[in-house]
Amino acid sequence: MINDVILIGVMALATVITRFLPFILFPAGKKTPDFVSFLGKTLPFATIGLLVVYCLKDPVIRLKDMMLGAAEFQLSGAGLPEAVAVVIIAGLHWWKKNSLLSIGAGTIIYMVLIQKVF
Repeated sequence: MINDVILIGVMALATVITRFLPFILFPAGKKTPDFVSFLGKTLPFATIGLLVVYCLKDPVIRLKDMMLGAAEFQLSGAGLPEAVAVVIIAGLHWWKKNSLLSIGAGTIIYMVLIQKVF
């Protein structure tokens, strides 16, 4: 019981610190350091790139195993659901220029494909 209270207290303190620390380090009248501005401009793109690589790594490995004739290869769509979702995301984003719509629709299509089709 006491450990739970301590744990909740530490988590609450960590949350408060992470919320208020930027305002303490970078007050309104002070210029934001160039390095922080650089990170603010580049990290969103790096994060999206990292997510794309992470999401597509397993299908690429499965395709490689299929091409090499690995004994433990399982078909399970062989990257087809991921490919369909990527095409839908890219097409919707190119057409509508709406990130929320394209990512949401791609996610829904992907989930339907892996749950109902493959």
